Amino acid sequence: MCSVCMSIPCRPRCPNAPEPAPIHRCRKCGEGIFGGDKYFDSQEGYICKECLDDMSSSELLELVGESLATA
Repeated sequence: MCSVCMSIPCRPRCPNAPEPAPIHRCRKCGEGIFGGDKYFDSQEGYICKECLDDMSSSELLELVGESLATA
């Protein structure tokens, strides 16, 4: 029995509770993607919202298999 939450197993908010397992892993940064997190499911793997926010427009276009046209 946990000495903090007095439960077996620990309640999710207990400081002794184990870390939740990620549902996916970001292919760019390697961080876990957990329930409720936003992500992009690319052909090459999952990309978390934080990595998407850091990408340039050229990188985003490349990610979806597109490129800019030249006039």
